[in-house]
Amino acid sequence: MDSALTSVGLPIALAVVMFGLGLSLTVADFARIAREPRAVAVALATQLLLLPLVCFGLVVALDLDPVLAVGMMLLAASPGGTTANLFSHLFRGDVALNITLTAVNSVLAVATLPLVVNLALDHFEPATGGAVGLEFGKVAQVFAIVLVPVVLGMLVRRRSAAFAERADKPVRIFSGVVLVAVIVGTIVAERENVGGYLADIGLVAVLFCACSLTAGYLVPRLARVGERQAIASAFEVGVHNSTLAITVAITVLGSEQLAVPAAVYGVVMFPLAAAAGFLLSRTRAERDAALD
Repeated sequence: MDSALTSVGLPIALAVVMFGLGLSLTVADFARIAREPRAVAVALATQLLLLPLVCFGLVVALDLDPVLAVGMMLLAASPGGTTANLFSHLFRGDVALNITLTAVNSVLAVATLPLVVNLALDHFEPATGGAVGLEFGKVAQVFAIVLVPVVLGMLVRRRSAAFAERADKPVRIFSGVVLVAVIVGTIVAERENVGGYLADIGLVAVLFCACSLTAGYLVPRLARVGERQAIASAFEVGVHNSTLAITVAITVLGSEQLAVPAAVYGVVMFPLAAAAGFLLSRTRAERDAALD
């Protein structure tokens, strides 16, 4: 991948995406944790604790190549993507909860993402990349591309809510374009190996996405969280911020290979999330009909 794109273009593009996330957030979104502690705690525990364990089990069970295994763990450690809000809205989830989870998880990712990736690097010992969380400079990079743009976006919204509302749609469109661009760019950069990568990572990506969506819904329901909140959790847990994972892989760890799992996941997660949404809607409709 062209050096200008990796060193300048990709971080700037992600910064705009994260800035757009900040434009949709207020302090009240974080305060919601106190009002809905169970829903937030269960969803975050599922995403931060259960998902990395599930991902680790999958990559070990399927004997994934060490580089791709670390790439999958990087993806598992990435927070939910802003597209989760759209899926939640379409399928009658609690969008406010999605916003809160995205906000909180994006902040926590500054610490949890380097931790998970470091553990994965130590365990799988791939012949590429380096530690994310042991070097101050790389921690600063993750902090800069994740948290700083979000805070700036929140400050802009606080100063001018009208501007934030006007900018919301263009930034969402830009976010979608960025995701497509980074996926295509990653695949093109590894085009000589893409066939083998897809054969290796395709099944793992599909299984991990299906597990993420399922756990995101079932764990909250088992914890007696409401239906709409469980739907929001399903999409928050299942729809990862692939753009962030790809950016960290390429610009922080310096490896296009590590970005391949996130690129593949970025392709498969949308149809699987849509299928999960339709399944949940149908199940709810049948349940409501049986009660009438």
